[in-house]
Amino acid sequence: MTELQASLKGAGKLSLNWGYLNAIANGTSAIDLGALALRNLDDARQFVREYGFDLDEPAAAALIRRAHCEAVEFIRGTFLDPDQAGLIPAEVSEPEEVLQLLVYASLRGQQVDARRMWACAVLKVMHGIFYIDNNLKLRHFHAIRAQVFGTLDEVIRHDGERHYLTDGDICLPLLHYDRKDNKGRGSILLKLLQKAAYLAADIFDHLGVRLVFATRCECLLALRTLQRAHLLSVTNVDAERTRNTLLDLDAAKQVFCKYRAQLEHAEGYPLDLLRQMDAELAEIAQPQTRCDNPHSGSGFNSMQVTVRKMIHVQQLDAAPEQDYDVGFFFEYEIQLMDEASYQRSLSGPASHEEYKRRQVDTARTRVFGRDLLRWIEGQHAG
Repeated sequence: MTELQASLKGAGKLSLNWGYLNAIANGTSAIDLGALALRNLDDARQFVREYGFDLDEPAAAALIRRAHCEAVEFIRGTFLDPDQAGLIPAEVSEPEEVLQLLVYASLRGQQVDARRMWACAVLKVMHGIFYIDNNLKLRHFHAIRAQVFGTLDEVIRHDGERHYLTDGDICLPLLHYDRKDNKGRGSILLKLLQKAAYLAADIFDHLGVRLVFATRCECLLALRTLQRAHLLSVTNVDAERTRNTLLDLDAAKQVFCKYRAQLEHAEGYPLDLLRQMDAELAEIAQPQTRCDNPHSGSGFNSMQVTVRKMIHVQQLDAAPEQDYDVGFFFEYEIQLMDEASYQRSLSGPASHEEYKRRQVDTARTRVFGRDLLRWIEGQHAG
């Protein structure tokens, strides 16, 4: 066994990559880096091994190649115009060995800067793809979806084409009921690429429902209905992710207390009275601004609650003494809107199309970086 001796002498010059070490020490996200710090292919292979891939396994190499192809197609289809698809250098879009991209992403110099920037962009997207593919919770997605909607279906009932929200006591008619059964892979990837950590576990809207009522006061009653059915409680709501730009609860309390007796004694469903309550609410309510999503447009109003639900799946390798299945928490979203807010969301700055465009712009800037964006503009101008 070789005896170890303390020493600072190495085979080469003692140098530090200050930018890379600063990113590690100060928590800079990988998606915001402009370069890696690998010296050669041997370095790249060790990097990949510690990342989690055993390159001696043919399946691992195949996974990396598939992720590379998906990343290139995602960039071309999402961030580039059709006439810009050829801007990605062939060395990056069709490398003889995908590992070479790690070396390309580490080399600086006037002749290789464009290649480095494109290699970084592709690797950033590949990193997001690997997080999606290795999110263990999503491997149980069918069980998750069945259990989440199994509970929701108990309170969201339908009679013909009409849907109602009911806890067995009051019954609120829905104008629109939108159910998200699955967030598409491209949408997940786009959302990851906007986040500093870009972890698949940070995507909270894989599943969810949007409940649209005629009035905001009905949204208040819907909140009560969901609470009484225990779908919403202080223990299962992610408080940090609650977004309320719809209801001023203090003002709503004043209006509700004023009209509660009339609501209780009304014949039939008191929609006109609820609209009158909404009009008074609008006069005294303060604007609600708890929405830190930078991509939401002006005029978008909703109450969005992220709910944690314990999911149970059977564990195939459970110990003999374990007589209960494995549980983990999965988060899904419930969104409440009134008709006016919903109509505004269909067009203009508050529309989903504009929201998506702002998402793409943010992700493009983070993946490409400003230097590559300027390079692309220069090619277009030329």
